[in-house]
Amino acid sequence: MKDLVYWLLVCTTAARLLGAGGVRFTKNPSNVTVSQGNTVKLECAVEALEEPDIIWMKDGVHVHSADQMFVPLDHGHWQTFYRIPSVQRADAGKYWCEVEDLASSDPAWMTVEGVPHFVLEPQDVFVLPDMSFNLTCAAVGPPEPVKVIWWFQGKKLEKLESSSSILNIHGMKKNAEFHCEAHNERGLAISRTARVHITALPEAPTELHVHGSGDCNASLSWKPGFNGYSELRNCTIQVGNNVQEKGEIFLEKSVLVPPYNATISGLKCFSNYSIRVSCSNEVGTSPISSWVDFTTPESVPSGAPQNLSFQLIDFSLVLSWVPLYQNETNGVLSGHKVQWNRAGDIQESLFSLATMVNLSDWRYFSNASLRVCACNAAGCGPWSLPVLVPAEKSAMSLNQRSHLWVVIFFGIFIIFSFLGLLIALFLRQRRKEMLFGGIFGPDTPDAQLTVSYTAARSFNRRGPEHSEITLDSLGISEELKKKLQDVLISESQLNLGHLLGKGEFSSVREAYLKMQDGSVKKVAVKVLKADVSCSSDIEQCLREAAYMKEFHHPNVLKLIGISLHRHGQQRLPVPMVILPFMKHGDLHTFLLMSRLGDNPFTLSLQTLLQFTLDVARGMEYLSLRKFIHRDLAARNCMLSKDMRVCVADFGLSKKIYSGDYYRQGSASKLPVKWIALESLADNIYTTQSDVWAFGVTVWEIMTLGQTPYPGVENSEVYEYLIKGNRLKQPPDCPDEIYRTMCRCWNTNPKERPGFDQLILELEAVSARLSQDSSKMELLYINVGNGSHASEEEVAGGLPWHQSGPSERFCDDLLNDPAEIHGAVGSDYRYIMDPYAGPEVENQSGQTLGCTTQPEDDEDEEDVFLKA
Repeated sequence: MKDLVYWLLVCTTAARLLGAGGVRFTKNPSNVTVSQGNTVKLECAVEALEEPDIIWMKDGVHVHSADQMFVPLDHGHWQTFYRIPSVQRADAGKYWCEVEDLASSDPAWMTVEGVPHFVLEPQDVFVLPDMSFNLTCAAVGPPEPVKVIWWFQGKKLEKLESSSSILNIHGMKKNAEFHCEAHNERGLAISRTARVHITALPEAPTELHVHGSGDCNASLSWKPGFNGYSELRNCTIQVGNNVQEKGEIFLEKSVLVPPYNATISGLKCFSNYSIRVSCSNEVGTSPISSWVDFTTPESVPSGAPQNLSFQLIDFSLVLSWVPLYQNETNGVLSGHKVQWNRAGDIQESLFSLATMVNLSDWRYFSNASLRVCACNAAGCGPWSLPVLVPAEKSAMSLNQRSHLWVVIFFGIFIIFSFLGLLIALFLRQRRKEMLFGGIFGPDTPDAQLTVSYTAARSFNRRGPEHSEITLDSLGISEELKKKLQDVLISESQLNLGHLLGKGEFSSVREAYLKMQDGSVKKVAVKVLKADVSCSSDIEQCLREAAYMKEFHHPNVLKLIGISLHRHGQQRLPVPMVILPFMKHGDLHTFLLMSRLGDNPFTLSLQTLLQFTLDVARGMEYLSLRKFIHRDLAARNCMLSKDMRVCVADFGLSKKIYSGDYYRQGSASKLPVKWIALESLADNIYTTQSDVWAFGVTVWEIMTLGQTPYPGVENSEVYEYLIKGNRLKQPPDCPDEIYRTMCRCWNTNPKERPGFDQLILELEAVSARLSQDSSKMELLYINVGNGSHASEEEVAGGLPWHQSGPSERFCDDLLNDPAEIHGAVGSDYRYIMDPYAGPEVENQSGQTLGCTTQPEDDEDEEDVFLKA
């Protein structure tokens, strides 16, 4: 009887389920409101004919989490739980269960309450005195309402003329600081401090120097004074002649800044001058700097001696000339050089201190031509017109000999003219006979019909014609040619130097570039390998250059230009990309040399943090311009002589024209250990995948160039990550920085911070490090025990005061209730209300810590895997 009842129940359930598509939800998740940091659990129950595959959905996206349980209740009846151990604002949303494509549960809404969250914070302002301006501060709950209170110079502003979110200031005369507080029933949050800078006149420039000059020009540089909180627009240079001795200003020149240097032309050589500089911003012009005296260098004389003549006195030849004018000497004359030419043989020069020279036995100079030039310390100037000494003839006076020489000269001229005419006629006739396409055979009645053809152009069979290489010879797209036309530089302006490095497809050489003004600039030239045989390889190289042309940011490597080189008999010219010369090379090599080089050196934590900030600012610029880098790593960041990092190597970059992602279509070599999880799985690249690579790059910087995931093969990286493993915390790396790295490696790309948010976090850490030993304001944080902690306990619990274990893991930091506020993404400081809301549940759930791996420096060439 019992078996009959059981089978009737089974049949009834099966009939009901078949009518519902085989699946029926017996329990749906319930709406829940929870305080930030607490634990929440959602439940679903399902009846089905066979064990179903139940998944949890949040806002239409499959939720991947280890905190999911699947429990059978009885035959044909199962229950699932989804647990969040420490709820954050990002967890709020709509949740439901799904069984494949058969059925879905009713949705449930999760509302996360906590202290207010700022959506707008007051920003720094630079204004003129007494000019009106606004500051904005906005925060949201839940719970609502949220009240905003403004603070000025440490004092609360009680009466406001405008709304609490917008603070209108009618004008100020001094610099000041503002911040706001956002209150709700859960506590309060304090915004960043906004500084109001009142712009003023800039200070006078300093360190004015006149450098080596040439061609009677002067090159100068200076250091600007304090800019008065307003960007300097231009600087005015005044040049005077002996101003210190009551001279006058004769030249005034205005130049755009930066850079803070200029070249003054039109000066006289070997002359005394004075120079000074002033700079201007939107307020006005700064005081002028002190005078600096300088003297232009000597230059070779600009004129040649005039009126060169000679006299025959007995057996001596006396040669004399008129001295140069003062403005032609360009310095102090040291003498004159005399040179003569006899029968085509140039004789050794003589040197004379005076404007004449006595040459004994003038017959030795018969039929010789003489010329003279003036010399100073810089060299010798142009030669004078030559004068001819006639041959001796006893029956003639010197005047008669001169007439005879004229007759002989014209006779020789006529003879050579006649010979030249004969040679020209002969060559003309010969060219007609040899010219391709000439007349074949005589035109006679007995001759066969001939064809007469005149060639449109002649061809040189001894060698190829040399023509200017243009972009048209590359076979690239018209769009790319238009982008690169204005940055094409002639190969003649480049002088290639020694090899700096080489890769699979290109090499980088040191070079010197001759600029339009005649100066020479040291650059780096990326040269595509000469064995390139197809235009697609050239187009890929030039497309990278086209990307760089659009970049204008101090932390992104900028293109100087491109040049084309014809290599031997190669069909296509070789493209050369001209880039700024980076003194310290790539960042990865620099970090390795700091600990493994012949002369190791120490890099402070502040310096390493500045490297990460430079990379973040460069990547923020690229993301705002809709560029995906796809190959961000320390090896692709360059370090300039002033220790500024520039993001470089855009060979894998892509510009997003629509949507917010790029899908890799074909197989290519990719840097596996820097690639995000979703990119390894689906070949999808977004700005969020660049954020993942940024986290790995920060890890490289903090480990001074170690290879990520030591001991893990490239083929094993995906499986290693999908299990929840991440890079472990480097030694001596502050918890705040490692927490930032871990947030970059979030499995869900949408929950990773943006580059603007990363910059704020890193700047906050940098500010704390720069405060030396100054004490921070004590902040009281409610950890849910309902009692006030002592000042020592609170200070010890803050991330920047901790001195705990040197090795931490991502889940440890991101799930620690005492540190959870650091994951919100700004430099907020929270003062929690100890009596508001339910207590925080003690956390002892499962965490996905990173597996400890032995430290080892792998070969950098092994960072790519065929994807």
